[in-house]
Amino acid sequence: MVKAFVIYVRPILEYNSVIWSPCLKKNIELLEKVQRRFTKRLQSLKHLKCSIRLTRLGLPSLELRRLHLDLLYCYKIVFGLICLDVNKYLIFTSLSTRGHPYKLYKTQCENLKRRSFFTE
Repeated sequence: MVKAFVIYVRPILEYNSVIWSPCLKKNIELLEKVQRRFTKRLQSLKHLKCSIRLTRLGLPSLELRRLHLDLLYCYKIVFGLICLDVNKYLIFTSLSTRGHPYKLYKTQCENLKRRSFFTE
C-alpha cells in the first residue's frame, strides 16, 4: 500500500517542486496533510503520531524531500550537469578566503511570489 502512495501520489505532490516550492506555512501544511491522511488510514499505525508513522514506514516528510530535491538541483547547476548558465541564476560569494569557491550568496527578495522560486 505504501508503494502505491510512493509511485502514484507522491510524484503529483512533488511535481515541479524545484521550480516552485511553497513558502507559506499553510501551503506546506496542505501538502503534508495528504501524506498524514494516507498514513492514518493504515490500520496498524492509526493510533500513532504522524512522525512515528512516517519513521515506521520509512517515509521522509514532503518538506524534507523538497529540500533534498532543491539541493540536488543546485548541485547539478553548479557543477554543469544541467545545461544552464550558472551566473544567470546563482551568485557566488568571494568574501572568504577559506573553504571552497562554491559558496552561494542569497539575495533579499521583497516579492512574496518570487520568494518561493528556486533561485531565491
